[in-house]
Amino acid sequence: MATADSFTDSYASRSEVPEKYTWDLTSLFADEDAFQKALEEARELPQAYASWEDKALTSGEELLAYLRFDDEATMQFQKVWNYADRKADEDTRVSRWQDMVSQIVSLASAIQAGSSWFQPALLALDDETLAAWYEETPGLSLYKLALDRMRALKAHTLSPKEEELLAQAGVLQAQPNTIFTMLNDADMKFPDALDSKGVAHPVTHGSYVALCLVSPDRTLRENAYHSVYGSYAKVKNTAAAILAAQMRQLKFFADARHYASSLEASLTPTEVPVSVYNALIDSVHAHVEPMHKYLALRKKVLGVDHLRYWDIYTPIVSAPERHYTFEEACDLMYRALAPLGEDYVSTVKQGVASRWIDVFETPGKMSGAYSADGHGMNPLILLNFQGTLDEVSTLCHEMGHSMQTWLSNHAQPARYAEYAMFVAEVASTTNECLLIHYLLENEKDPTQRAYLLNQFCEQFRGTLYRQTLFAEFERDANAACAQGVGMGADDLSARYRALNDLYYGPAIESDDEIALEWARIPHFYYDFYVYVYATSFAAAVALSNRILKEGKPAVDDYLGFLSGGCSKSPIELLRGAGVDMASGEAVDRALEQFDQLVDELSELL
Repeated sequence: MATADSFTDSYASRSEVPEKYTWDLTSLFADEDAFQKALEEARELPQAYASWEDKALTSGEELLAYLRFDDEATMQFQKVWNYADRKADEDTRVSRWQDMVSQIVSLASAIQAGSSWFQPALLALDDETLAAWYEETPGLSLYKLALDRMRALKAHTLSPKEEELLAQAGVLQAQPNTIFTMLNDADMKFPDALDSKGVAHPVTHGSYVALCLVSPDRTLRENAYHSVYGSYAKVKNTAAAILAAQMRQLKFFADARHYASSLEASLTPTEVPVSVYNALIDSVHAHVEPMHKYLALRKKVLGVDHLRYWDIYTPIVSAPERHYTFEEACDLMYRALAPLGEDYVSTVKQGVASRWIDVFETPGKMSGAYSADGHGMNPLILLNFQGTLDEVSTLCHEMGHSMQTWLSNHAQPARYAEYAMFVAEVASTTNECLLIHYLLENEKDPTQRAYLLNQFCEQFRGTLYRQTLFAEFERDANAACAQGVGMGADDLSARYRALNDLYYGPAIESDDEIALEWARIPHFYYDFYVYVYATSFAAAVALSNRILKEGKPAVDDYLGFLSGGCSKSPIELLRGAGVDMASGEAVDRALEQFDQLVDELSELL
């Protein structure tokens, strides 16, 4: 049996994991019986929503009553969905919970259909009537911002019957992601990778980067790389068909709502202009040279004739890789986040002690890491902790999500507690930046400092550059799909390989296997989500610099941002914290800082 101190091994089964390393779902439901009862009640929601159709918009009082009902129903349904999703992710091989999630997805579609009458009816209401209702109905003004946002989408809202039909079709939206998850997490198995001494190492989603690609053993790195991409090569046509289905469903719903593109359909409801998405890509294109310079430095330091993609994760400094128990990782996190104040850190400690986190990898567990949230529940974090510094950074990252959720839920009413997608990665990435700043500030040894600079450069590479590459691939692949071309495995691979060549430059030798990386990226099923990692990283660089330089005034502004939920547009919320993302300046300044980091690292090496 593996232990928590072995760092690199996972437990043989979930039952072996000590309770303190598993998440506590009781803030959702006391037990499974309570969940089943709530699920049965939720099955009545489609009819309950439909029953409001003839009365919700007859007066201000009825509208207020409906909106309060909607808040409560949404919160209860989110808890049901969260519970089933978390149980399903504990072991994706357990068909019972996968079936349960499928049922709940269908129920969500039915609820959407049952409530689809509301937005068209709201849009049909004249301004004068609604203004009068605000005046005469105490409490309704709370919902004015939310209603204004709905009314701003009038050009993309259909008739009640058409909205009902789209809602019924909504169950199809989740299918590509569901199929990909089953292929990727439940069915994909990778051959063991041999190291230079002939010792076999298990390759999993969790161990691939954290253990194999950072290894100083180049033979292990190469064999792990071939293990993963050789496996995806065998299913590339299936993977392409799944991704094509995702792009087609996005196009269907974008066309139905009269958007110019799937990208516009995704961004418009989030109050982010398409120009911000495109400007990110343009800025990174304008600053690819620092990345090319960084990879040339990596090639030189590693002393290889041919830099390959299995060489870009391993540290280029000979300082020993530090490993951490989970407890050590938490202690480091508390120290790194201290600039955010005692109250912030105290809540983080409370979250760890209250078992917000499911820590270790087990067979069948959902790969990767995330923070799940909802009003009326504790945040819940899934990790597959392996003990590396990258894993400590991931812990800080996911705790940033959870703390933004916690603060928003406690500062905002349910209607405005959920923060917009555009700012969804800012708090998490700010935590990562504070961690690396803390480590650099407290490291005087030149070799260790060079090691940390390498880690910081890797954050720029992995977040700002790599996620923008993903965003460009997603944008252009969806555009090609809209024209009915470029959806086969070979076309997708050619597009992806060309982008890798552009972003990483001449220092690295391309190959047919990296061209298949699109087949293993789950974020391509999240509807143009991935770009926010890059914009958020740029914002986080600016925010962390301001927090460390200005102290309390910057912290107060930042905590106000974290507590803001969606009470303002995401651009406005960030502007209040001292960062203007609409201008694109934050991306340029972050990339200039990366250039300086590469120069400093080069001097130390």
